Amino acid sequence: MVEKSDLRAVLQYIPQFRGKVFCVLIEAGLLPEPAVAETLLDLAVLEDLGVKLVLGVLGGDLKDLYDWTLECEIMAARVTRPISDELAAQEVKEILGRGQSAIIDASGSGPLDAAVVDFAKLIGVSKVIALLEESILVNGQPAHAIRAADVPAVLEKENVEGRDLLLAAAEACRRGIPRVHVLNGRQQGVLVDELFSNEGVGTMIHADSYRVIRELREEDIPELLGMIGRVVRRTKLVARNYEDIQTKIADYRVMAIDDNVVGCVALHEYADENCAEVACLYVKQAHEGRGYGIELAAHAEKIAYEKNIPRVFALTNRAANFFNRAGYTQTDVSALPAKRRAQFEASGRDSLVFEKTL
Repeated sequence: MVEKSDLRAVLQYIPQFRGKVFCVLIEAGLLPEPAVAETLLDLAVLEDLGVKLVLGVLGGDLKDLYDWTLECEIMAARVTRPISDELAAQEVKEILGRGQSAIIDASGSGPLDAAVVDFAKLIGVSKVIALLEESILVNGQPAHAIRAADVPAVLEKENVEGRDLLLAAAEACRRGIPRVHVLNGRQQGVLVDELFSNEGVGTMIHADSYRVIRELREEDIPELLGMIGRVVRRTKLVARNYEDIQTKIADYRVMAIDDNVVGCVALHEYADENCAEVACLYVKQAHEGRGYGIELAAHAEKIAYEKNIPRVFALTNRAANFFNRAGYTQTDVSALPAKRRAQFEASGRDSLVFEKTL
């Protein structure tokens, strides 16, 4: 669910979505009317935000659904040709070009059949969104994001419901569709919950960058300060200001989901003593429990390893279990480089010291 506390994460998507083409496929004849009605209301909001919508009807009465769109004040126009017709894409482009949303008959195709993918490519979609009676579950849960190239490994190692759908979605990405979202169409509000939250509530298969760890940019610093401020206050850690981070900006990396910063880590080198500190390791509260901290720590360790730094250390007064799980060993202040040890002793903190040989 999209929480009020994560309003910034919602707002970031508005400029990203504006002007993009979304092809929304819906099994109208199989889904409960309240869920379909709420989806149409959500589509009206997307239209108001400037999203170019193409609604493909997978079964059910096309005219009934078209009438519903008018009731929801969607500026809809019916496409005269089915989705499998090679001329349908041109007709849709004309409808979108005059500022309307298009409704097309997709009943002759499966949700992610080749004909649907061909059509989606021709109209230049950013997303294909399928609201279906069947969904994709990995070990009983929606998989928030799966890279298309990783699908064979997921199918081999995990218990997957909707295997054919997952394979079809991966093939669609391989053929040029940036993202495919497969959602439980019976769930009311699923469309907004999926599109306006970083992790979503359905299963997204993606060909493009979704979650990345990248260098910190100067424009990220206010976001980083806001993120770590809560922990600094609660644990009495040494506060960092804008200039502190700016001075050592090259040391920092952030995890971004759709370019929304959700976590950070820093690697401070002590070249004279051939070691480095894994520091400023934080994950936003709304994104905890997903393994992002381990991923960030491993990324910092990888940087150290590539620089031929044989040992890293970390100081913490609240995350001992985390560093144990990450393969660190508790030690004492003698493991710290001289400069860092002097800073630590002057601070009066009661942190534990952990180290790891790479």
